[in-house]
Amino acid sequence: MDVRELLRQVQEGRLGIEEAEAQLKKLPYEDLGFAKLDHHRKLRQGFEEVIYCSGKAREHLVRIYRTLSEEGIDVLGTRAEEEQYRAVREEVPDAVFDPLSRILKVERHRKEQVGKIVVCTGGTADVPVAEEAAQTAEFFGTSVKRLYDVGVAGIHRLLSNMEAFEGANCVIAVAGMEGALAGVAAGLVDVPVIAVPTSVGYGASFGGLSALLTMVNSCANGITVVNIDNGYGAGYVATQINRLAAGGRESRR
Repeated sequence: MDVRELLRQVQEGRLGIEEAEAQLKKLPYEDLGFAKLDHHRKLRQGFEEVIYCSGKAREHLVRIYRTLSEEGIDVLGTRAEEEQYRAVREEVPDAVFDPLSRILKVERHRKEQVGKIVVCTGGTADVPVAEEAAQTAEFFGTSVKRLYDVGVAGIHRLLSNMEAFEGANCVIAVAGMEGALAGVAAGLVDVPVIAVPTSVGYGASFGGLSALLTMVNSCANGITVVNIDNGYGAGYVATQINRLAAGGRESRR
């Protein structure tokens, strides 16, 4: 629910007091019985509620998407499956699914892409997690530059693309195996680096634990580490950093 638009409609006489009151009763959340939808989150935090799709019953997920989209709220869902997408699309025809990132979204409002972040990966096997990060940031209005397959196995690939980082407010470094990319990137740029360990690797990588420990223990400054395969979390934090940086530049003009 867009509270500002609701108040504007009342002010202009396009919406009655009683109808507005009925809509406001849904704040700060709407209780569906099995879920409590947080319509107030964008007003509090500047971001709509995001749906974690994995493990949700199909009928519950469909109702969540239908309810939010009926309220005119753009919906971002992560870790969705093709079957869930097909079910949601029957009720919300403009739902869009990306099988690589597993993002299931409904976007009806055009967003200006502001600032800039860079999302880089060690290898192509890390791209699904990187795309979750990149598409999350784009959903929330961040301009994203992608730089994939520039890991330390061929460090010249990163060094020959340093111009990609120019003007960036934040870098997301996504890597599995030993996870060295984040530390190398942090030693080369002057902005925060969000490190995302992935579960990519052979047995001794312990499903991403090796990359996680490398990133947590990096001697490079300016690194923040999110959980294993948590592209969404990285994209969200990068957007917060980008908003602060872009707003700060604008206020200084």
